[in-house]
Amino acid sequence: MNKTKRSIFESAIKVFSIYGYDVATMDEIAAEAGVAKGTLYYHFKSKEEIFRYIIEEGMKLISSRIEGVVKQESDSMSKLKALCKVQLSLVYDNRNFFKVIMSQLWGQELRQLQLRESIEQYIKDIEEYLEEAMKDGFIKNGDKSFMAYTIFGMLCSAAVYELINEDKNNIDEVVDNLMNYILRGIEA
Repeated sequence: MNKTKRSIFESAIKVFSIYGYDVATMDEIAAEAGVAKGTLYYHFKSKEEIFRYIIEEGMKLISSRIEGVVKQESDSMSKLKALCKVQLSLVYDNRNFFKVIMSQLWGQELRQLQLRESIEQYIKDIEEYLEEAMKDGFIKNGDKSFMAYTIFGMLCSAAVYELINEDKNNIDEVVDNLMNYILRGIEA
């Protein structure tokens, strides 16, 4: 991503998180990015296209960070914990991105459907780690899809709690607490 696109990317996230997708304008995004409106339109034809780019690039970043950290772990349970830690860290460090995602989960417009597709792919990644943990005997067999959505939901809930309360909890402590809550119900 070149410097101009990165500036537009970051500025659009900020503008969408402040005003909401529907109220945000291309003018506001251009002003926040410090680029001319023509430059903005050179890179993106519409607000919808910017949003799709944000989701695509944001989810790539999440997947890439998780993959990099998880590869360093030797057992499947450590991989699950690493996944949780990375997701929470990214949410804590990128509050505006998380706000944009959460605000656009509902609805039937193309951008919302694309967002849900990206999250569904992420859920499938969690399912793979759960399947590995089941095979290794760390967790009992069960509906891995439901478990994956449960983990994702708990991570989102922890992030929402932190965003609302602006607590600066130690991320390792939050992940340990979450894993303890999760595993009490699915422990082998």
